Amino acid sequence: MNDNKVYVEVIVKFSTEGTMMPIEFIWEDGTKYVIDKVKSKERCASRKAGGTGIMYTVMVDGKDCHLYYEFDKWFMERKSA
Repeated sequence: MNDNKVYVEVIVKFSTEGTMMPIEFIWEDGTKYVIDKVKSKERCASRKAGGTGIMYTVMVDGKDCHLYYEFDKWFMERKSA
């Protein structure tokens, strides 16, 4: 198990064309974060947490972070201490 990989619950909006856009996520401590903007989306591997999928670069509270969609689950990378 990789301690850097955190599976998160994500609220997603689907457009009429079938495009999937994450709009908020819930961190492991139960805190909800609203995604202000999706800046980009690309197929990518997570070097820190392991795993591949679609990486969404999102803006939350003025900061960029990465949210990964891995086939049927969402995960994020834990910040290193």
